[in-house]
Amino acid sequence: MTDIYPPIPSPPQEGDPLFLRDEELRQGIEMLFYAYRDFTAEPDAILADYGFGRAHHRVIYFVGRYPGMSVSDLLSILQITKQSLSRVLGQLVREEFIVQTQGTQDRRQRLLELTEKGRDLERKLTENQRARFAKAYRDAGAEAVEGFRKVMLGMMTSDEDRARFERDWMPRR
Repeated sequence: MTDIYPPIPSPPQEGDPLFLRDEELRQGIEMLFYAYRDFTAEPDAILADYGFGRAHHRVIYFVGRYPGMSVSDLLSILQITKQSLSRVLGQLVREEFIVQTQGTQDRRQRLLELTEKGRDLERKLTENQRARFAKAYRDAGAEAVEGFRKVMLGMMTSDEDRARFERDWMPRR
């Protein structure tokens, strides 16, 4: 009779490229903290000039990336409460960085788009981050970039989020 279950792989052994000691894992965590600190430093300084924080940055980024997205899509991406989004989005709308329009098929739907003022701020916030990624990607090379992509996908817990990047997915622009 044929065994229908695949063999259980043996655990990685020292010397195996998949063998990771606690120190290597902790170093990866620490490197992520340092990289994120440096990645957000310049945008944080720009945001402070407007009296905005990182929540404002995330909203501006995703609305700029996906013009015409719905509030419910934004809530799904950011994984925050309606109350939190309402406070941030309300301020961005009042200060004319974002405009809300009614959905064409569902009038209850609110669609979001950056104004010219919002696009200018999004460009300022993203400029340095794009340059950091471009330099790091160039310095690391194509194989490392693909490895980074795999690591980032592996850290995402949502199948829906991973699917955005695993299929031939072209953002609306």
